[in-house]
Amino acid sequence: MTITRTNPKGLHPTPGYHHVTVVPAGRMAYLAGQCPLDSDGSLVGPGDLGNQVDQVVRNTLIALAAVGTGPEQVVRTVIYVVSDQRAVLGEVWQRLQDGPLAAAFTTASTLLGVAQLGFPGQLVELDVTAALP
Repeated sequence: MTITRTNPKGLHPTPGYHHVTVVPAGRMAYLAGQCPLDSDGSLVGPGDLGNQVDQVVRNTLIALAAVGTGPEQVVRTVIYVVSDQRAVLGEVWQRLQDGPLAAAFTTASTLLGVAQLGFPGQLVELDVTAALP
């Protein structure tokens, strides 16, 4: 399957993602928002944003593997971070780009600072869409 990622002329440069991702018709996987919870449903890293990002990455890799795909086939991400500080948002983006899920963030991506997420103490959540082979 060929996934095309582009940055059209006339749009601002990006820090690694692409403005447009095109996928030929086919099967898609829409992952539920991946949270920093362990397999027992307990919050990982209360108050520790880096630890929570790492758990979200682990959970996302498990979910992608369960449908027979990986980060390279991700076509859309939305990253939610409990913060209104640009530096904190940038820290999360950089940690994601430096980790094992990095290929997922070369596609169409959105990074949002939010007031609150669904679980008490949750600081980050990741929404992922992937094209399946």
